[in-house]
Amino acid sequence: MTDDSDKISLLLQPRQNCEEPISVRIEDMTFGYDENNILEHIDLAVDRPGLLCILGPNGVGKTTIVKCINKLLKPKSGTVFVNGKDVRTMGLLDIARIIAFVPNSQSSVFSMTVPEAILMGRHPRAGWTTSERDIKVVDAAIDLLGLQEFSKRDVRQLSAGQTQRVLIARGLVQEPDILILDEPTSKLDIKYQMDVMRFLKAYARDRGIIVIMVCHDLNITAAYADRVVLMYGKRVFADGSPLEVLTSENIKTVYNVDAEISVRDGIPRIHLIPRYD
Repeated sequence: MTDDSDKISLLLQPRQNCEEPISVRIEDMTFGYDENNILEHIDLAVDRPGLLCILGPNGVGKTTIVKCINKLLKPKSGTVFVNGKDVRTMGLLDIARIIAFVPNSQSSVFSMTVPEAILMGRHPRAGWTTSERDIKVVDAAIDLLGLQEFSKRDVRQLSAGQTQRVLIARGLVQEPDILILDEPTSKLDIKYQMDVMRFLKAYARDRGIIVIMVCHDLNITAAYADRVVLMYGKRVFADGSPLEVLTSENIKTVYNVDAEISVRDGIPRIHLIPRYD
């Protein structure tokens, strides 16, 4: 990611209608397939800007939660509200004008360049017409995510990490009130992991929006998240600041591993204790 302040400022402009509150609220939500429930009686309220990270072991329902928020999945019971509206009453385009969803991966079957793939994120805002501002926002995202050298390449020729950066850029140009990302750093090297996390934290703060991110890395989460939701046993196990949630006891219960926690500058650092037996 580059440090071009003009480009960054274009993407960090405060959201439209900033006087209107934004929120995600989940009430008593259960989701599953047939008799197998993945989530049960989930209650979660997010009503202030910031970077919220969802942690938990594989299969615990982290991605399921965010897909229910975005109406990609339909709960068995309970209700999801976005900005006070029941998502069941909202059309997908209405949701896309509020929420941008960045999946963990996506295989393109169409031939398109990197800018064309990113420009697709402008559709909920601009329809099928392309304005000068649309082009500027796309160019800003390309520079910000360090995609300049790939800008003439077909997206099908990109590596997994490069494709992930394109997907993040496509979410950013949507200029959402709520940005949801499913493990956006899992295919990135260490530098880009930290760059992306630092940017997302600033993006939430400066635009005054909610960023919800599914994560796996405990230390990356501890370093950048404003709030952590830890999932376990089909429910929200712990919810609070990184210091409150990422304790040795919680990590032992949820992940079945031993860990020591040290704190520096208010940030917990998780030291996993290896087993050799």
